[in-house]
Amino acid sequence: MLLTHVQQPPSPAGADDGGRTRPASVPPLEAKDVLAAAERFLWAVAAPGTRHWPDGSDFLDIALSAVGDDEEREGYIERLEAFVEEQRARLEELLRACGPGSRPALHGRYALVGLPETLVNLERMEAVPFLLRGR
Repeated sequence: MLLTHVQQPPSPAGADDGGRTRPASVPPLEAKDVLAAAERFLWAVAAPGTRHWPDGSDFLDIALSAVGDDEEREGYIERLEAFVEEQRARLEELLRACGPGSRPALHGRYALVGLPETLVNLERMEAVPFLLRGR
């Protein structure tokens, strides 16, 4: 059932809503705004010179495609900020264990750890793992 729901195309904007009025559409999430919010958590992001992957924009776009309806998009940056603060200890451990300078990183593994885009991916993995996996 979940897979069927996720695979359904969005309803057309002009669809009859049974006489109910629809709220004004929320502007799309801008990747640059979400990235700027993620970059504010300097403790969670490796320094640019130590990153293994120069640009995680493809991964960011996929993660943002898993941000659902207008209501979720409207407050997404605040939700991301709350997630990062609530999960700070786990994220710090992940960066220490798998980020730049770690043993796995020496072998090229976990190249995305330490990129600000990774914070968005981790938040989506926590919030909507099946939807993100489908993307």
